[in-house]
Amino acid sequence: MSGFSEELELPSQGLKQTFKDLFAGAVGGVAQVLLGQPFDIVKVRLQTTQQYSGALDAATQIYKNEGALAFYKGTLTPLIGIGACVSVQFGGFHFARRQFETRNQQKHGGSGQLSYGQYYASGAFAGITNTVLSSPIEHIRIRLQTQPHGAGRLYNGPIDCMRKLSAHEGVLKGLYRGTAVTFLREAQAYGIWFTTFEYLMNADAKRNNIKRDQVSTLKVAFYGGLAGEALWISSYPFDVVKSKQQSDGFGSDRKYKSMRDCFAKTYRAEGLGGFWRGIGPTLLRAMPVSAGTFATVEVTMRLIS
Repeated sequence: MSGFSEELELPSQGLKQTFKDLFAGAVGGVAQVLLGQPFDIVKVRLQTTQQYSGALDAATQIYKNEGALAFYKGTLTPLIGIGACVSVQFGGFHFARRQFETRNQQKHGGSGQLSYGQYYASGAFAGITNTVLSSPIEHIRIRLQTQPHGAGRLYNGPIDCMRKLSAHEGVLKGLYRGTAVTFLREAQAYGIWFTTFEYLMNADAKRNNIKRDQVSTLKVAFYGGLAGEALWISSYPFDVVKSKQQSDGFGSDRKYKSMRDCFAKTYRAEGLGGFWRGIGPTLLRAMPVSAGTFATVEVTMRLIS
């Protein structure tokens, strides 16, 4: 059965299907990191520093000053961690979707198909669940991506970074810094991501009078790519604030006291445009990365079903 199928499962199949969703999501997460990491480091540098005039300038200077491998700085953490995150996203979304389907069927009969408000709630649930993993993983990645090059390096790798972040202010305030705004970003982002994808898939199936699992993989990729664009447009200001908080200093070097303080200071210093710095490479990255994620998950689900 496809991971995107609208067919209701028997209760005994629920746990098995959840494991399939988790596995397929993990495979999709690996594809997401490998496709998107070079774009991500440019995005983070633009969000957290004023030294570049734009995305092309940032990419050029990174390549010139740090070499080609710099575009994959901090990749080990997300390669392992984002695989787990995407696994949780898809597992959480389909778990919540099945609960809504069962409830709808019991209440109204029929197929139990979700409303788009319920799709959004399922995606938001997946995002909120995912925050427990994504907040420290992205914090470590941002620290590794923004640290000085060469002799000025602050961290020897992800484990060293995790240890030092925890040593500064403890696990919750150090390693989990920026979690409040991450909750907001994840709920909005994945609510929109899954809702957009579901709408496009349902519309295609209805338009062509076919089942969901008969939609071609090429179309799945295209719809996934469009969903990725919608994800970032709807949540990007939250991501900017998260990056600023997670690249901020410690002690007397700290600029932002809280999420609200970061929003206020960003607006005062940069205006509304400050919340959209780096959106260009982010949207450029979103299409292939999100397309690859959904297509990989779909193909994996078809192979293991």
